[in-house]
Amino acid sequence: MTSLTGTPFLAAAFIVALLAVLVPLFVWGRIGGPAVVRGAVRLAMVMVAQTSAIVAVFVAVNDQYGLYDNWGDLLGTESHVSAAPDLGADGTGGRNIADSPRVRQTFTPVTDDPDIGPELRRTHLTGELSGAEGEVYVWLPPQYDDPAYKNKDFPVVELLAGYPGSARDWWGNLDVQTQLKPMTEDGEAKPFILVSPRTTLLPGQDTGCVNQPGVVNADTWLSVDVRKMVTDNFRAQKSAAGWAVAGFSAGAHCAAKLALEHPDRFRAGIALSGYNDPGAEPSSVAAHDTRLRRETNPLWIIAHAKTPPLTSLYLTGEPADGYNDGLALQRAAKPPTSVTAVRTTGGHRVTTWKPLVPQAFRWLSGVLDGPVPSAPATGGSRTSGPPASAHLPGGAHGPGRPLATPSPSPVRAQASTEKVKP
Repeated sequence: MTSLTGTPFLAAAFIVALLAVLVPLFVWGRIGGPAVVRGAVRLAMVMVAQTSAIVAVFVAVNDQYGLYDNWGDLLGTESHVSAAPDLGADGTGGRNIADSPRVRQTFTPVTDDPDIGPELRRTHLTGELSGAEGEVYVWLPPQYDDPAYKNKDFPVVELLAGYPGSARDWWGNLDVQTQLKPMTEDGEAKPFILVSPRTTLLPGQDTGCVNQPGVVNADTWLSVDVRKMVTDNFRAQKSAAGWAVAGFSAGAHCAAKLALEHPDRFRAGIALSGYNDPGAEPSSVAAHDTRLRRETNPLWIIAHAKTPPLTSLYLTGEPADGYNDGLALQRAAKPPTSVTAVRTTGGHRVTTWKPLVPQAFRWLSGVLDGPVPSAPATGGSRTSGPPASAHLPGGAHGPGRPLATPSPSPVRAQASTEKVKP
């Protein structure tokens, strides 16, 4: 289906709105026929002009916030779930994922979306275990195709959008790839592989990143199927020590939930303006199920874990929009769980989250395992990124200062008193 985001569709919407205003100006006095006919034609032109103006505004807002990616998402007519079997408490259905057949995917450069391409590549994944399917975007760091890194496995960050939202939001709205690329080239951040899967799997409903037999296995889709696809197709870290999950809004809730629920799969979670109670999103599957609402609350997960999970969380937001929930998690956390809460200003919006990306990835560089890049020597130039068609071995930059990061060992839960103003 035609994408509802991107410059081409936005430009088309505004051109139609402009024509809907200009055409009546030229033909208003030239309309012939009886008075009733002239009145009906003029009324129709006014209605078309008003409707096209409303559509143009909607398209502009949708383009900025990435609410709906296509007509199926907007109209609630498209399901991305073919089956939702009961996969048990750990979401694997008793399978040994490491022994499962290799997932082989074809990736194509994103050439049809100038707002996010061309360094991104895209594939359509059918989750063998979860029964879910959808598009997955992948970005490889500049070091990936450098021969110096041909034997290195890279850390991975799974990026989750809010609800409603699109898998392209982190690229088109938060510009994560353009912000992170110079940081990896200058040695400010580790060379992360970035992956953003579709999170809107049900028509008109937020999955809450949960597994609910007969409805959706969103948890398994994100924490097992997508994860295995990445490790099977790229030189990516396989252990939890090299994996993190990040999200904003509803995706932030998912990031904290998944990191705490699956410390064997994710070592860290970044949550921008999230929430603990799944009921904060009325459209969530978990919000309408008493057990799911209770047991997928990150605060409940921390309190009822048999042993404190070995994972680190980085949570941001205003007091009533993520920060207070982050402080609650910080108070409940026990080593080796580590929680950092950062108070921000600016509201629940993309313009607040976008400038937080660099500091979040600096923090993450001190948590995840993976190769440490070197900054270019003085007077040197940055290495260009990988060609869009590349997706085989690569590596580092020349000599320079090493990445300076804090110790990756989460020693104790700690709340940051730092205030960030975007």
